[in-house]
Amino acid sequence: MDLRRFICWRLVLLLLFMPCGLRCMSVHILNEEPVYVIPGSSLDLKARVENGPLEEVSVVSWEREPESGFHPEKATLATCSGRGLKCAGTRPNVHVNMGQQETALQVNGYSSTDSGVYAVTVEDHTGAKTTAHCIVRTYEEVHHVSVSINASHSVLVCGEAWGTEPNFSWLHERVAITKNVGRVSKDGTTLFVTMTPFCGHFTCMVSNKLGYSSATYTAAPCETEARGTTAVVVCFVLLLLFGGVLTFLLWRRHKHANRGERLHEHLDDTI
Repeated sequence: MDLRRFICWRLVLLLLFMPCGLRCMSVHILNEEPVYVIPGSSLDLKARVENGPLEEVSVVSWEREPESGFHPEKATLATCSGRGLKCAGTRPNVHVNMGQQETALQVNGYSSTDSGVYAVTVEDHTGAKTTAHCIVRTYEEVHHVSVSINASHSVLVCGEAWGTEPNFSWLHERVAITKNVGRVSKDGTTLFVTMTPFCGHFTCMVSNKLGYSSATYTAAPCETEARGTTAVVVCFVLLLLFGGVLTFLLWRRHKHANRGERLHEHLDDTI
């Protein structure tokens, strides 16, 4: 009888202090953070709940608090509780649902006030809680693009203020950068100019889902380009002058020929 009691107590202690197996409940948000949301669209967060066979989820709640601040206040957005985990949002634009091992939160008509740190908390039947967090931020358009230069090394650097997921690209005289002009860094922010001489217009374009903006650095005019333009203009002017002189000579010759014919006919009539 003592042996049976001893074995039972051993089993109880093993279940109580088992690290993660039959008793450990966990939750983690599936979205890669930070999550950026375009204003007016919907925020969708998903979390996976894992619980052992000895555990039963009794309450699931979603909360939000500011990302920064000395005394951030949490706001409850939605709760799932009761038999069958019935869910309800605290605002008309907030929806939540609970699956077998997954919970999803949706906030429609997202605005900048909806940004912050989101938390999903899962509570089991014993009152034990576990929480996962996710940072949500507003998707910002591109702002204040600028180009700076390190003249000694012929390096152009493109900067952008606070746009979300900016994509950088470069143009030289409105044409994409080629090997003859230089090379662009992997992140697209830096242009290493190798062309000689360093001349022309270099434009940095920054874009994201909400639009684009650009900035241009203007170096000295390219000589070949200036000479070519000048040569074309000179040739055009010479052609105009030559054409005008030729037309005038032909017209004058034709005029004198007509006068000679009329004078010869007049003399014949007089004789």
